[in-house]
Amino acid sequence: MENILETAKGYAMTAFDVAFAWIIDPANWVQFALLVGSYLAAVLITKKLNPKIVQLLTPAEGSETILAKVRRFVLLFLPLLLPLLAFGLTAIGEQVTRSIFGAGEVIAFGKRVFLFLAVRTFARDMLTDPLLKMLGKMVLVPLAAFYALGFLDPLLAWLEATIVPLGNMSFSLLGLLRFFIVASVMFWLGRWSNDQSATIIHKQEMRPATRQLAAKAAEIAIFGVAFLVAMNIAGIPLSSLAVLTGALGVGIGFGLQKIASNFVSGVILLLEGQATVGDYVELDGGETGTIVKMTARAAILETYDGKWIVVPNEDFIVTRVVNYSDSGSANRYDVSFSVSYDTDINTIPDIVGPAVGALDFVLSEPEEPDVELDGFGDSGIDFVVEFWVEGIDDGKNKYRSHVRFAIWNALKDAGIEIPFPQRVVEIKGGFPQPSE
Repeated sequence: MENILETAKGYAMTAFDVAFAWIIDPANWVQFALLVGSYLAAVLITKKLNPKIVQLLTPAEGSETILAKVRRFVLLFLPLLLPLLAFGLTAIGEQVTRSIFGAGEVIAFGKRVFLFLAVRTFARDMLTDPLLKMLGKMVLVPLAAFYALGFLDPLLAWLEATIVPLGNMSFSLLGLLRFFIVASVMFWLGRWSNDQSATIIHKQEMRPATRQLAAKAAEIAIFGVAFLVAMNIAGIPLSSLAVLTGALGVGIGFGLQKIASNFVSGVILLLEGQATVGDYVELDGGETGTIVKMTARAAILETYDGKWIVVPNEDFIVTRVVNYSDSGSANRYDVSFSVSYDTDINTIPDIVGPAVGALDFVLSEPEEPDVELDGFGDSGIDFVVEFWVEGIDDGKNKYRSHVRFAIWNALKDAGIEIPFPQRVVEIKGGFPQPSE
């Protein structure tokens, strides 16, 4: 027990001697004073500069020019002004103390702390994308903390020395970390570039199918380049992927046949324009809807009641699909109705045809409403009226419902009866007589 106390006492005395020597060293006090002075000066300067910078860089309300967007982007970095200015002033103070006293450990530590605060502010307040925000919190801020404490170099050396074997390949932990960072940044840049290129492409004057094909080609090219650049920066040789690509080829040949077939079918659809975004189609199974999105694997149909149907691209190639084209195409519809056998059927076309033709959505070209005798039913004489409209009857445009209203009103005004099923029931032997 006495040995332990003596050892503890020795450590305490050593720590006291170090602390006392640090306190009485004037160089340390000068460094500490310069550190505090640099921070206070940075606070005063930013307090004066921030309002002027905001006034200078804030664009006019509603302005969407390139210069206005650049000014708004620069304003996002305004919170970094204080820690970076303190970092710069502290760096100047470090040079002064090293030139006078030949030491600067205290102020150098403070400089690294200001840099850490700048990194933390950047990751916490300025990164809005979820992927980049996660990358900043999990990687950037911890690395800045290790740098501030002076442990970054030993940490990087340990990561570099730790090797992870992966079959015939091996990677250091530092290489994997570098690949993760680079791949994440390149993926974000690829996604951002893809959004920008898609916006530019969709503004061009071209067929919808051509726009979709151009957007898909740009997406594949952008992410392909991002992948190659990430592999190159991370130091992973592309030759090491030969086995992986070979296995992928075998997978496509066997297990991924449908995916490959749907991808090729999607390219064919975009090239030929048989079906594209905005078209109203009817599938072989009877489902109808408007194509709202086309992906590399499938097309998304939205029905008039708001449901989404995912249709593989291959179905548009190998099955029968009725395409009513876009909302600007003329389509023909028909509505059936019946009149009683007491009606002079020769007057029906002159009554129903003009009534249907008077509706504002019914076209006179390529053909005016046509009333045809369809058959002789059990309860009445069956007719059908055919008419052309601009667009489709998809539930939003209730063309056939309005035509039925017009037919009903026209026949009622003409005094023509619309029959309903009637049956004659004969009871053999008459009704039974009640017993007395």
